[in-house]
Formats: sequence, structure tokens, C-alpha cells
Amino acid sequence: MGDSMKVVLAGGTGFLGQALASFLTQHGYEICILTRGQTRLHNGLRYIHWDGRSLTGWENELEGAHAIINFSGRSVNCLYTKKNKREIITSRIDAVQAIDRAVMQLEQKPKVLVQAGSLAIFGNTTQLCEEVSPHGEGFSVRVCEMWEEAFFFKSIPGVRKVMLRIGFALGKEGGALEPLMKLVRYGAGGTIGSGKQYISWLHIEDLNRMFHHVMEHEEATGIYNATGTEPVTNKVFMSILRQAMGRGWQPSAPSPLVRMGAYLIMRADPELALSGRNCLPTRFLAEGFSFQYKKLETALSDVVKKG
Repeated sequence: MGDSMKVVLAGGTGFLGQALASFLTQHGYEICILTRGQTRLHNGLRYIHWDGRSLTGWENELEGAHAIINFSGRSVNCLYTKKNKREIITSRIDAVQAIDRAVMQLEQKPKVLVQAGSLAIFGNTTQLCEEVSPHGEGFSVRVCEMWEEAFFFKSIPGVRKVMLRIGFALGKEGGALEPLMKLVRYGAGGTIGSGKQYISWLHIEDLNRMFHHVMEHEEATGIYNATGTEPVTNKVFMSILRQAMGRGWQPSAPSPLVRMGAYLIMRADPELALSGRNCLPTRFLAEGFSFQYKKLETALSDVVKKG
């Protein structure tokens, strides 16, 4: 197997990156991960140090790669202080620009650059959102807009650019589901806030297959909603999660309590729990992508069983 099957995951040390790394390894790709940590070999994966900003030698790893997938960016799971907000934005834009600069000077450019983005661009809404739907408002929306703009700003001849706006990915060992499972374990897994906010969920396995789809489909380009076909409200989601975990009714958490808990206990912005959006993967469906997990019941019982 030559270099043509090499995939570089920038910032691939988080939940989504690690899941994709093991999926692609099983499918015969050779994986290299760009990390702010040190250069090392770990569990059969090569990790190369970069700072997500400047070209310091890591760019040589991109030569002749099949695809580059960028997950870089400071986690939004924090309190939105001025300093954190600035880091959330700069960490995303810097990484996008550094990868563009690196790719421009390669002899053998990758076929495709895939950017992991977010459905948060639609803001807090119960309206059905397809790729072309209007954006919302607020800090998270602005971050997404600047991010997408930076990613598509430069087109690189011969290189496709694809942005996946990723929903609420369900998998074991981390991700957005973990804090919710914790609540259920402690008997506090009732409806959160009004319960009317939507969760656009998908199983991590389907998300991995979406990355694979856009990597290997020559015609895939532009923006895709990477989410499942059946978004549900928070109330429904929590109820199905309790069932999957073998728990009965649990008291709900009214919004003021969620706000207080978010600041004091979770050290995160309460909007992450209280806002939601109702998104559909319109383009994936149009391209004939088939989901392995269409029903939330099946997806959650699979994850809980593995966890």
C-alpha cells in the first residue's frame, strides 16, 4: 500500500478524530495525526507535533496524502469568557489557514480537504434546517460563519474542499453523550430546560462513513449537514436514553437550575444544553448515502451496550 492511502487528521486526538482514525485504519488507510502534543507512535498511530499555526516541518507529512481532515479547534465546552471566545475563534481560523498554506506548496496535493464544522451555524431553532437554510444569531453562529468563510476563502486547483457540519455524535468514550449519561446515572436525567430544543443526532459509525463517503466520491464538494434523519426534542432524547440505560422516570432540570449547574459544576456555557436545532442531512440523502442507525432507540442501545 503506497502513500496514496495516507490520510492526515489534523487535531485528531479528540473523540471524533480518534473514532475516525480507528475506522479508517480498519479500512486499510494509513493514518497520521497532527497534534499539539509530542511526536510519537501510540497504538499503531503516528502522531506528529504541530502548533496549528506555523509551518514547522509537519507539512512534509501532507506530501502525497490521499486526504486531509481537519478537526482542530479549542473545545466550545467551556465558559464563554473573552479569552476563551478569542481562543475558540483563532484556534479554528489559524489551523484552516496553516493547512491551506501547507497544501499550496506541495508537489503532490491531496485529492480532498475535509473540514469538521458544526450545525451550530443555524443557531437555536426548531425550524427544519437543510444546508441552504438561513443562519441563526449569537456567538456560536458567528464562529461557524467565520470558520466556513476561512475554509472556502482560497480555492486550491485540483483539491476538493468539503465541510461537514456535524451534529450530536453518539459514541462511547466521550463526546457530547457522556455528560447526559452521567446525569441519568445520578438520577438527574430528566428533561433539560423546556425540553422543546431539538437534538440533531447521529451514530458515530454513520459519521465515520460520511467522512469516508466525501473522501471517496469525486463529485462531493461544498457543505454537507452531517447528521441523522430523525432529529428529536430533548424531552424525547432523554426519555429514550433513560430506557436504554434501564432507568425509569427522573426529575427534569428547569432552565434556571441548568444555568446554575452549567456555570458552577460543568464550567460550560448553559446554551450548549438549552439550545438546539432541527437539521436534516439533505445532501447526503440526495447522494444515496444510507444510514446504519436511523432510530434513536437502536443507536443509543448500541452505544450504552458498548459503554
